Amino acid sequence: MSNKSITSRDVDFAQWYTDVVRAAKLCDYSSVKGCTVMEPNGFAIWEKMQEILDKKFKELGHVNVAMPLLIPENMLKKEGELVNGFAPEVAWVTHGGSKELEERLAIRPTSETMFSDYYANHVRSYKDLPCLFNQWCSVLRWEKETRPFLRSREIFWQEGHTIHETSKEAEEETKRMMDVYQWFHHEILAIPSITGRKTEKEKFAGAEYTLTNEALMYNGVALQAGTSHYFGQKFSEAYGIKFANKNNQEEYAYQTSWGTSNRMIGGLIMVHGDDYGLVLPPRIAPVQVIIIPIGNSEEVIDLVSKYEKELTANGISVKKDLTEKSPGFKFAEAEVNGIPVRIEIGERDLKEDKVTFVRRDTREKIVENKDLDVSKYVSELLETIQNDMYKRAVERRDKLTFTAHNLEEMENILNTQPGFIHADWCGDENCEVKIKELKGCKSRCITEEPLVDGKCVCCGKEAKHHVIWGIQY
Repeated sequence: MSNKSITSRDVDFAQWYTDVVRAAKLCDYSSVKGCTVMEPNGFAIWEKMQEILDKKFKELGHVNVAMPLLIPENMLKKEGELVNGFAPEVAWVTHGGSKELEERLAIRPTSETMFSDYYANHVRSYKDLPCLFNQWCSVLRWEKETRPFLRSREIFWQEGHTIHETSKEAEEETKRMMDVYQWFHHEILAIPSITGRKTEKEKFAGAEYTLTNEALMYNGVALQAGTSHYFGQKFSEAYGIKFANKNNQEEYAYQTSWGTSNRMIGGLIMVHGDDYGLVLPPRIAPVQVIIIPIGNSEEVIDLVSKYEKELTANGISVKKDLTEKSPGFKFAEAEVNGIPVRIEIGERDLKEDKVTFVRRDTREKIVENKDLDVSKYVSELLETIQNDMYKRAVERRDKLTFTAHNLEEMENILNTQPGFIHADWCGDENCEVKIKELKGCKSRCITEEPLVDGKCVCCGKEAKHHVIWGIQY
């Protein structure tokens, strides 16, 4: 039987998602329309994501900074493409107390403007480069329709902003950070994402080009899960970021930005979750193991404490549940929260020197001798769970990956079971717009793979690109 508070994902996927978010206490709706409260369970996952990514960024030489929340209107308008791209979503501060401001202040939808302004005032020579900055913050975008984690008005994220002496260095940075996002999804989140280049229509406003990391959810809908943008000298020219090069000649710096957000938590839910709740890959789980005593005899409690100490000493995140809740309630709570391994220690089992280990991903119960090397056993079990979750996600993605040679085939796929659709494209934006009329299907990314058949899926003319298409969140 599934969790009674959770709708089956195969019956109503949207309601299932909302039910899991609420049942696992990841976030809740607030009195501020379009904004949510990230609850302790949800924020713990976000903190774990921050911890792992922040360490990786610093290994690559990046440092954290904090830019102002507010952006003067004149500054936002300096780079025309950016302001036009974000204009519909910008929230404005017009008053300070009861006094109307002389100039409106935008609540940051993104921070290219503030970083560019800072660089313009602090970079003078090639010796000042590169600047490899990142900030962890929230941004505000006035979204019309919102969903927990996937699309809310206030977004928690990281945004990296770097400037370089040469275009080669900047483009290498753009690619390197996209590789980081893909590594994080594959190795930590157990999500087999794909990467590629956005079309001109779908790229970030103001970028020369955008690289994207795309994941496929259980229901075949795509989720953009990290982007990396190469700006060239666009922002440098708009904001006057000049430096003296090695020949003592003045030139504009080359710039990048890259970011990912708390929507990765939504991706975790929709790739791995089931009808019992959240299922967390061990490498991202804030609590990897929960130990639940059945009964409160001295022997039971002593073994709970012994296991806890051994696991903690070996770097495994463990929690013991000594609350007065019933064992059945504790089991269900651990399950809905997605804790990878549950250890049940009961008086009856201990009479036979046995304890029970439960895998959250498969719900399999494994009975073992209580005197086993628990840290070694659990470490191996966690690694098996991580790998098995990734393999299942790959199998699901591959099952929902299709090829289309014309619009009719593409439409049939979308009407039957959405997924990643490989199809060629001539490069004409008119064809891209026409494809979007099919249930909102968009280009996810341009790949480096050979053309499918050399003909545009829309117009039938000679194709320029092999594109992966799909419906998106």
